[in-house]
Amino acid sequence: MRQPLALRRVKRTSRDIRTANRYGVLRQIVAESPTSRQELAAATGLSLATVATLVGELLDLGMITEVGFEDSAGGRPRGLVAVNAPGGALIGVDVAETYVRVELFDLALNVLARAGEELRPHRSRPEQVTGHVAAAVGSVVAQAGVEGARVLGVGVSVPGQVDRATGICAYAPNWDWHDVPLLGLLAEHIAYPLYLDNPLRACAVAEQWFGAARGHGDAVVVNLGTGVGAGLVLGGGLHRGVSNSAGEWGHTTLVLDGRPCHCGDHGCVETYVGAPGIMLNLRELAPHSPLLHPGDQTATVDALARGVAAHDPVALEVLRTTARHLGAGIADLVNLLNPEVVVLSSWVAATLGEPLLHEVREAVARHALRRPLAATEIVLSPIPTDPVCLGAATFALEGALQPAGRRSAERARPRP
Repeated sequence: MRQPLALRRVKRTSRDIRTANRYGVLRQIVAESPTSRQELAAATGLSLATVATLVGELLDLGMITEVGFEDSAGGRPRGLVAVNAPGGALIGVDVAETYVRVELFDLALNVLARAGEELRPHRSRPEQVTGHVAAAVGSVVAQAGVEGARVLGVGVSVPGQVDRATGICAYAPNWDWHDVPLLGLLAEHIAYPLYLDNPLRACAVAEQWFGAARGHGDAVVVNLGTGVGAGLVLGGGLHRGVSNSAGEWGHTTLVLDGRPCHCGDHGCVETYVGAPGIMLNLRELAPHSPLLHPGDQTATVDALARGVAAHDPVALEVLRTTARHLGAGIADLVNLLNPEVVVLSSWVAATLGEPLLHEVREAVARHALRRPLAATEIVLSPIPTDPVCLGAATFALEGALQPAGRRSAERARPRP
């Protein structure tokens, strides 16, 4: 049976490889500024001639700049290059189930401005979400005082399964979205090039660039928010799967015939360790607990964190229950993928912090096989800003490095 066109593997062209190499060199310059061409060649595995050509292209684009020479004990001094931070602006958009968060970055990925919009229950229709995103994007551009021409692009992360090529949100179970032409809707309000993906990929890229996955070829970034999933870095690169759907670990079965999930199944990981699942853990244990804030995930998770810090027995038991389920799910990832590091990311992990990490490590140790577990470190994300916004901004950066024809195609994407 022939595979549908949308699911067939696309053969990488020499142009694709060149864009990827340019992106890899720029990523290394951002991480290690200032650096020499020789150091870039050693770090990326590319030949010195290839690196010299790519550096020349990045200089022409104004993304990097020459910054002098390094001290030399003998021989010809090596020229140094660094990222040209004011050479452009990037915008990262984190569309979550309960909020829209937008950050504007310079080319060194320093945050210059932030804005946020709350998404109230039953106010998540596509046109409503689009309005919030457009307002927040306009706000950060105004705050930063940047000229529109300096904005190289807007990376948009939206929960669920997305088609990067068409800009369509194929399925978002928590909102019951099906085949929503999100980038087309956004293009009616936002004039900058737009790039779509989901928070699993965004968090994984952010950890690759600046976080706990940096320097690791195989990593799993567990996204703990309203929704749950796993961003995958395998063999040194971001793993997307054949239809950009890899990492939907939150919708794997943890408990047979367990809690109903928005996806239509029962017993999914997300229903036990996502923010609504944690609220249900609390409600089942102590339905009248003052820690429970019905209808407010953030307030409930914040109250649990304070309760854990104060050694409240109910809060501690909810934490253990959540960690037991989370640890069992992560043990499956450890056994299946054998990663070097598992990173707990997003707002639930950041709020519950070290107590959650401690309990999860113990739970994983009870379920994972000894050999893969011995090779895996489990850590909290060290990124101080919103990792989804940061990762989404790198999607815009990647897009800006594409050939001019492809960037024009992004601007000319058909609108609904």
